[in-house]
Amino acid sequence: MMKKDDIEQLFDRLEGQLSAAEPSTDHQSRFLEKLQSIQPVQEKPVRKLNWWKPLAVAASIALVFMITLSRNVDTDVRELADVSPEMEQTQQFFTQTIEKELFEINEQATPETQAVIDDAKKRLATLEADYDNLKSDLAESGQDKRVIYAMISNFQNRIDLLQQVLEHIDAIKNLNELKASTL
Repeated sequence: MMKKDDIEQLFDRLEGQLSAAEPSTDHQSRFLEKLQSIQPVQEKPVRKLNWWKPLAVAASIALVFMITLSRNVDTDVRELADVSPEMEQTQQFFTQTIEKELFEINEQATPETQAVIDDAKKRLATLEADYDNLKSDLAESGQDKRVIYAMISNFQNRIDLLQQVLEHIDAIKNLNELKASTL
């Protein structure tokens, strides 16, 4: 640290050597030109935010997550067709038969038979809900034969129900025809 006396001595020693004149008006521009010629000013490039890259990465991760999640959900429920090729054929047979019976019932629907059809559809929905529970049981039990037999029995019960409805519709039609012929 310099003392006050040391500073005064310094100025006394440098007296006459220091220039006290004002710089010229173009001094600043000349100084900047020299500075730029020595080291050119490098501007940093302006970075634009590219949102599409992070967004694409996030979408890809979300897609992989959803696929993984859907595969995990599917393994908790098994169909009868997953047991063996024979069971797949059995399931296809029952499914096609049920669809055919439902189509036939809907074709023969009349105002007189609508109540019977609506009741049958409610009972059919109950049987289908039971079948969904059996699918979960099949996945948990590891293809227990009792669950497989219960699934087949469920299909048979649905077909029996639909056949009974068709017979009931035929009976109603015959009764209406008999009433019409006696009048």
